[in-house]
Amino acid sequence: MATKTSADQSPDSISDAPRLDSVAYINGLEGTSLYDKKCLIINREIDAQGRQWAFNLTVLFSSVFGLALGGSNSYNTFLVLTAFVGLGVGGNIPIDTTITLEFIPQRNRRLLPFLSIFQPIGVVITTAIAYAFIPNYGCKPDFTRGKAALPSCNTAPAGQPCCSKDQNMGWRYTLFTIGAITMCIFILRFVVFRFQESPKYFVYRGHDEKAVEVLHKIAKFNGKTSGVTLQTFESLTDESDSMGSGAAMLGGGSKQLKASWSEKVKLELARYKLLFNGFTMARLTVLVWLIYVCDYWGFTVAGTYLPEVLAAKNGSIDLSLRFTYRSYVYIYLPGIVGVLLGVLCYDLPHVGRKYTMVLASALMAISLFVFSTVNTEASNIGLNVMEYFFQSMFNAVLYGWTPEAFPAPIRGTACGVASFWGRLFGIVSPLIAAHLLPAPGSPASQYNPVLYLAGGVTLGCVLFSALLPGDKVGGESF
Repeated sequence: MATKTSADQSPDSISDAPRLDSVAYINGLEGTSLYDKKCLIINREIDAQGRQWAFNLTVLFSSVFGLALGGSNSYNTFLVLTAFVGLGVGGNIPIDTTITLEFIPQRNRRLLPFLSIFQPIGVVITTAIAYAFIPNYGCKPDFTRGKAALPSCNTAPAGQPCCSKDQNMGWRYTLFTIGAITMCIFILRFVVFRFQESPKYFVYRGHDEKAVEVLHKIAKFNGKTSGVTLQTFESLTDESDSMGSGAAMLGGGSKQLKASWSEKVKLELARYKLLFNGFTMARLTVLVWLIYVCDYWGFTVAGTYLPEVLAAKNGSIDLSLRFTYRSYVYIYLPGIVGVLLGVLCYDLPHVGRKYTMVLASALMAISLFVFSTVNTEASNIGLNVMEYFFQSMFNAVLYGWTPEAFPAPIRGTACGVASFWGRLFGIVSPLIAAHLLPAPGSPASQYNPVLYLAGGVTLGCVLFSALLPGDKVGGESF
């Protein structure tokens, strides 16, 4: 949910919204790159700790800078802190499904899209917090009243009524609360629920003994006994093949640890080459990138501007800001059902991952086009419900399917690079859409070009999803 920045911080206009989203995506892009290259800390020994540290530290980043965000006293400070929040969020998103995939049995793969249910749940909780604070502790008239909105006291002439910091604490209380919740999640992750490193990560990094140790801990937690030993792994390693090529050494176990620096560089390059290993894999890789580009572009523009468009449309028919925030709860709550529907369709015969994504993205695009043509209380809520419902359904399948579409040695690389491209275009899209925005206080119908842009780009997801290969890739199929 996009929250309008306060008048007391004096953003120049509504056109500052794309700057806010772009800085968040810039560092989100850096976060995915950090995850992809395993460089959260530039030290090879700590780098060997793998997914575990990325899993925890990205949440710590988000919570610390999220709390600081509520205390910012200038718009530029707000932008900088938002960028650091984006660093944490961007680094965390690609890793969750990868970790889940590497721990759960193959028969439970439908749990991957089910992970996305926490996104609409989180959005509903965030919206409820914003609904409690922003309308009650904000300046009036608010920004939905266009040119009649109270100006910032930093820019208003002396003697003119204006919006001061003390009168406009609602958004700060919202960010403090969300930051505190995120900090509690970090404590739970780091202290209470101790996460074990992925055994597959250990195997492909050459730490066979640590992989065995984790497998025994998992078995013990589930009341079982594991018969896997270090000798089991060593007996499966073909010494000559492991040292013969970089591609083979991706799964070469302990031989990786004995490799020279030049061999290790070749090993990392081989990881990227595997993304284009044959026509089918190259086709899959390019189409996944294009789907992420269109997906991030479409939902970034929608996420940035739909709240603004909704507020403008509601304001034009005399609906209050309180009503708009209450509407957000109605809009985002059905997204939970959208995720569940995506989970149910995940393994449906003749539908599966591929055609679920085609259908969901098509209906998401249609909702944006139809929203541009109507403006009533019911349609404003209903069409936004439809857009978020199918967005949640699409992303649940996409984020769950992506890691299982690629083989384990390049799974993190594949997910990280796809997210990288998505976030790169997530930076560009709000800036492009900003040129389509009308002046503050303009009629709601003048926001339609933004909706056309979001809907048109989302149609790209329909096309590229339909072109995905239907045969097995990376041990899984559609």
